[in-house]
Amino acid sequence: MATALFSTVPPNLSFFRDNAEKIPVSTQKKHWKVRRVMACCVDSSRPLSKLGMWRRDLLFMGFSCSLSLVFPTLGSCSEEELKMDVMLDELNAYSYSYPTELPSSKFVFKWVESRKPERYSSAAPLSPDARLRIVSERVDFMDNLIISVSIGPPNSLFLRSEDKSTWSPKDVADSVLADKSALRVTSSQRMDESSVLDAHSSIIDGESYWYYEYLVRKSPTKSIQEPNLYRHFVASTAARDGYLYSLNASTLSKQWDKMGPFLEKTVASFRLLPPTENYVPPYKDPWRFW
Repeated sequence: MATALFSTVPPNLSFFRDNAEKIPVSTQKKHWKVRRVMACCVDSSRPLSKLGMWRRDLLFMGFSCSLSLVFPTLGSCSEEELKMDVMLDELNAYSYSYPTELPSSKFVFKWVESRKPERYSSAAPLSPDARLRIVSERVDFMDNLIISVSIGPPNSLFLRSEDKSTWSPKDVADSVLADKSALRVTSSQRMDESSVLDAHSSIIDGESYWYYEYLVRKSPTKSIQEPNLYRHFVASTAARDGYLYSLNASTLSKQWDKMGPFLEKTVASFRLLPPTENYVPPYKDPWRFW
């Protein structure tokens, strides 16, 4: 597993909400600080095949450049070293970085891989119609954090055109959230469980990414009965092969100020990767469950 140590700061969401779709990416770069990768290494015990060399190049160049296109920085006053690992799923051809340690605070995240990467046809469904499915997930039970990647077809109620350039960020968010509920209810009722706080988009390496922030009203734990307890999510979605690939990262609303900036870095790092021979498109062998 590769390890990356970033000298980054929490994203300025209020700035991006007001300006993300109004400012071209080329102009945005002039105003945003490029984040510096302090350290990045690959396990030297693994052979450097062509894929291995490509992975190394991706870690050194891709993440350091593309993260700066998503969120602007706030300033040095809130900077803190954050150690991150890279999750690379060759089966579904995507990657993201997730936080592992804050050395200056002596804080260590306690991640457990609750769902290892698997093909879409065998993945766990998020709704009775099995359109949206979780293809990988990791959980920090102690800190109540969840990072998951789901795949599903666009919902025609919100994304009526096949032309991605016509999709609004809010419609993409609604399309994903409408298929996310595990309850046997209508799409509109499923959306009532969630409140979208923000939605915006960006073009990165020629690919469209839609970013959104939302709350889920239902308490994630039976032991906590506070009526005003929400789960706070940030997410990123990209489209490929007629399907939406979405990374969701969440924590309890009362922990958002502490954990939210780290989850935002994870969402900002989500990328679809060039498929390798191990890639299995979602539409392949829909009958296969292994």
